[in-house]
Amino acid sequence: MSNPPPNMDDYDAIAQTVQHYIDGARAGSGKVMSQAFHDNAWIMGYGADALFAAPIQELFDRVDQSGPAPETRANIVAIDIGETVATVRLELDEWAGRRFTDMFTLLKLDGKWTIMNKVFHLHT
Repeated sequence: MSNPPPNMDDYDAIAQTVQHYIDGARAGSGKVMSQAFHDNAWIMGYGADALFAAPIQELFDRVDQSGPAPETRANIVAIDIGETVATVRLELDEWAGRRFTDMFTLLKLDGKWTIMNKVFHLHT
């Protein structure tokens, strides 16, 4: 049994969702970034050799505190869709002088793609 190929509109909609995250990073705006995420989303990853795990609001607060980073470069490396679930790999460089690999899990809720969780790797 094979699933039908994903609708091309879903790729565009997922990329637009992730774009809210990218735009929020560049603008230093948790409010802009939050448009991409479910209210109950979490962020997890390693930074400075310590595990960081928190509700997503912690990320928004940190983005607001750190301010704009218009030099941030972003590249969506992969989007994988399984009907109502998806994953995205995003590479960010020069976000306030740092480089990140982000992995997002998304769910299609009421016809809208929403990031449910973010895991990241901070490159040294």
